[in-house]
Parts: sequence; C-alpha cells; structure tokens
Amino acid sequence: MDFRDNPEEAAFRQEVREFISAEYKKDGDGGTVSAAQAASAGGPDAMKRYNAWIKKLATKRWVAPAWPTEYGGAGLSVMQQFVFNEELALARAPRPGGIGITMAGPTIIVYGTEEQKKQHLSGMLEGKVWCQGFSEPGSGSDLASLQTRAEKDGDDYIINGQKIWITGAQYAERMILLARTDPEAPKHKGISYFLLDMKAPGVSVRPLVNMAGTPGFNEVFFDNVRVPRKDLLGEENRGWYVGTTTLDFERSSIGTSIAQGQSVEDLVLWVKENRKGTLQPTAKMELAERSIEAEAARLMSYRVISLQNRGQVPNHEASAVKIFAGELNQRIANTAANILGLPGLLTRGEKGSANARYAPRNGRFGRVYLQSVASTIAGGTSEINRNIIATRGLGLPRD
Repeated sequence: MDFRDNPEEAAFRQEVREFISAEYKKDGDGGTVSAAQAASAGGPDAMKRYNAWIKKLATKRWVAPAWPTEYGGAGLSVMQQFVFNEELALARAPRPGGIGITMAGPTIIVYGTEEQKKQHLSGMLEGKVWCQGFSEPGSGSDLASLQTRAEKDGDDYIINGQKIWITGAQYAERMILLARTDPEAPKHKGISYFLLDMKAPGVSVRPLVNMAGTPGFNEVFFDNVRVPRKDLLGEENRGWYVGTTTLDFERSSIGTSIAQGQSVEDLVLWVKENRKGTLQPTAKMELAERSIEAEAARLMSYRVISLQNRGQVPNHEASAVKIFAGELNQRIANTAANILGLPGLLTRGEKGSANARYAPRNGRFGRVYLQSVASTIAGGTSEINRNIIATRGLGLPRD
C-alpha cells in the first residue's frame, strides 16, 4: 500500500480542496450522504442545502465522478474517486451518493440495455432517489433464501411479497429489487433483478421510526404489482449475480471512517472544554481506544482502495470494513454516553427547549447513540455482509 499521492492524484486533491473552500458553506448538518437521509435527518431545510450543493458539484461533473463521461460522470479513476470522497469527508461536506449514484447506476451501466441507461441514469444525476429491495423478514444473513415472488404474466411480471429495512423507501422513485422467478431452481439461480417503479399500483411503504425518532428504515409490501419486462435488469434467473455486482460497488467507505475519527475528535474537544482535570483514567483509555479504532477503520478503507486500484474486486474486504464500521459506531456512542453522562443522551430539541440548552454538541452524541442501538436491533446490513465474507471466503462459486 502506497499512502502517497502520485502527481496526478495530488493535483486533483488540490483542485477538490480549492473547490470545497470556495463553494461550500459549512453548517451544523454537514456530512449528509444522500437526498433521502437529508430529508429524514433535517427536513426541507436540509434538503435545500443538499440540493444546492449537488448543483454546484454538477458543474464539475462530480455528482457521479467515476461514471463514464458519456453517462454524465467525469470518468475519474478509482483513485481519483477515492481522493474526492476523502476530501469531502475531511471537509464535512455532503457527499453525493445514495443507492442510485453508488449502486443502482453503476449496475445499470454494466448490465443495462441502452433504453434502461437512457431512462434512468440522467435522473439519478438530477437527484432522483432510489432504494434497495434486498432484505426480507426471513432473509437477512441468507439473502438467497428470499421469498418475494415474481411470476411471469405475458410481457409483465407480477410481484408479491415483502421487503424490510429499506432505507429511504418513502422518498424513492425506483427500487432495485431481487425477487424469485423460479422457485424450483437452486436458491441462488432462481432470482431476478428488477428496476421497480415505486409508484406502481400495489406498492405500499410503511416507515419504521427508530429510537432516534427518524424514519430511516421502511417495510415495503407488494400486492400483485405489475412490472414490465423492460424493467428486468440482466437475464431472468441471473439476478443473484447482478446483485453481487451491486454489492461490489459499495467500495471503501472512507467517508465513514473519517467521520468516526471526527466524532472522537469532537468528543475529546468537549472533554477539554467541560471536564478539565476531572476525567477518570479509564475514560481516557476509552477515548484512546476509540481513536486507534477509527484510524484502523481508515487503514482498512485504504486496503480496499489499494485492491481496487490493482484491478481486484475487494468482496470480503469491503464487507469487513462495513461490519467493523457499524460496530465501531456503537462503541463510539457508548463511550460518549459514559463520558457525557445523562446530558449525553439528549437529542436536539426545539430552539429554546431544555434539550437545546443542555444537549452537548447540539444533541449529536445522543442521536448517534440512539441510531447505533437501532442499527444493532435492525442488523440487516451487517448480517448480509457477514454472509458475503463467509461465502466468498469458502470459495462459493459465482455460477
């Protein structure tokens, strides 16, 4: 692993830094990664700030910078994409992303017909929200056991079933959906991949409000939903392999590891300002451990991008990063709660309320704590990634 930028990467890093410095106005809600999360976390005001920033990035073709230029991207190399994500995270600037830009779009570029590319890619660049319909109530760690059915009916498919833990489904216009089209085939070989219209008759969304009071996850139900054949991505019954390609696009998660280090730094700053000379040695040790772990997460992200830069696909390595990051979020939140005491459990309230007056760092640590607990209960993404590590590590064939 070479931690140094080559001349081209160094020049691009400087260009990104100068652009952020000139165009981005920091606020208290920096770091939002998608339109759906902006809406659920901060409402209309956060959406306005997010959309204004995305329009500025669009002038540089940086909304989907790694996409080919013919599809609206900047054609950046994998290392330039990494540098771009890293610099946005360091500046705490919102990162363009979401399921559309980071997962659905690249998958459509690989497997889609020209008609599908023309229909969907430009909308993603304009901010249309997508969601991911993979997990089901009985299919988390064993995703291939999913039971949502897609039965052929002439030139259409009829979808029936349920998905759960679907981030941003209440805002999404489309869903990347895995459904079973051949119940008699081995479970990995009877699945197809669809680009589902969320406004289609028979689709219903039920938000799941977490402990932090935000509807991040959703249940989605399908009752005889008619999907035209043109919305099948790739070949029928080959959706498992299209889906594993989608998961490969999750990449290094460098933004997450940097944000975790910043959370620890913010906690240390609060301690310096409010607990001078009163912090117990065990608490200091906890802070040191969290700082080391955040640095370890960053180095794991560097390993992933190094593999990608050599043309390799970091399947289990990227999944390990996501698991480690999810569990580190919980440890950081627990450390914050231990150090801050009861005020650390307060979340942001209305202006002038007791919460607003007494919540450290505007209730940020309280929100992180509740969200980490909610994430532990949901558990879906970590279980899927654990399954990827297990199956890829055992050499499960892709075909």
